[in-house]
Amino acid sequence: MAVTVDGLDPVTGDVLRVTCEDGIISAIDRDRTTAPADLPHLAPGLVDLQVNGYGGVDVNGPTASPEGIAEITHRLARAGVTTWVPTVVTASEEQITHSLRQVAAARAADPATAAAIPFAHVEGPFLSPLDGPRGVHDSSEIRPVDAEEVARWSAAGPLGYVTVSPHWEDSAAQIARIVRDGVAVAVGHTHASTDEIRAAVDAGATLSTHLGNGIFATLPRHPNAIWTQLADDRLTCGLIADGHHLPAETLEVMVRAAGTGRTYLVSDSVELAGSPAGTYRTAVGGEVELSATGRLSYVGTDLLAGAAVDLGHCVRFMVARTSFSLAQVLTMATTTPGTVVAALGGSRRGSLQVGQRADLVRLTAQGGVVDVVQGGRPVT
Repeated sequence: MAVTVDGLDPVTGDVLRVTCEDGIISAIDRDRTTAPADLPHLAPGLVDLQVNGYGGVDVNGPTASPEGIAEITHRLARAGVTTWVPTVVTASEEQITHSLRQVAAARAADPATAAAIPFAHVEGPFLSPLDGPRGVHDSSEIRPVDAEEVARWSAAGPLGYVTVSPHWEDSAAQIARIVRDGVAVAVGHTHASTDEIRAAVDAGATLSTHLGNGIFATLPRHPNAIWTQLADDRLTCGLIADGHHLPAETLEVMVRAAGTGRTYLVSDSVELAGSPAGTYRTAVGGEVELSATGRLSYVGTDLLAGAAVDLGHCVRFMVARTSFSLAQVLTMATTTPGTVVAALGGSRRGSLQVGQRADLVRLTAQGGVVDVVQGGRPVT
């Protein structure tokens, strides 16, 4: 059965009528006449390249399961996120491979999850061991970059990219081998020098994981790791736009420097994302407090304990608090991360084109999600 979705083109204001058949966009018609005043904007489904958990379900740890990962898929779809990348954090090799196997099993068991998850991301364990850049990653499991271990992960589940700090001895050679083996490399959680970051990019690193976070709170004016990554056109940079990890003016400047084609928004959400405000106990951070604004912090402090909003919240924050238009913000939440997915071996996402998967979201002018179509079917 064909499904037709109408909405405004966020760039031109034209009325778009998208016809979906068998889960694929079969036709796109454009009408340049005056649109109804209440017609929402129409965009591809949102693409989040970094999700650790959502709605009380964690991708990590012994509780990770195919059923939980499928549940995240369906909950995120209701929030407008139709493509997401499970993020496995620093742990033992056994625990990392366990999580990757759960992702593989979830994709095998549920067609909607298989379509929504192109691959997984392992953030760590090859990160900075230093307080600050390490963030909340388990210091006892931090270890040097090891391409052979990454190859073993790949045998366990669909691995798209791994985040590393390139300060380790032999980092560049290990990164080059990881890339040759078909896994992309992102720079993140690092105290690496400018020369070490450049060597990592020369070796094949193509991404920056949540630039501006996972780094010392105080840096030299110049050079420093943020400038180095912003300046290198070979890196596409993820930004946590929850309003807590990076101030609005920092996001503004970073996007102006790199452009919307080199920056993508991520939620970096943890399992408490989507939960009611309150105090919780977590396996990683102990007692944490989730505010009504989505700020997750350690009880009694201003220190962040993770990110606790979905990507739709990030879109709304960017529209409200920066100079970027809805169309520009959506580029960073659909087209650019969709391009990354394709570059890392997944099917093309994040654009409205005939023949592509029919993942659509309609939004208000402020970026609020009105309704969602995933795989040609309305999400309820």
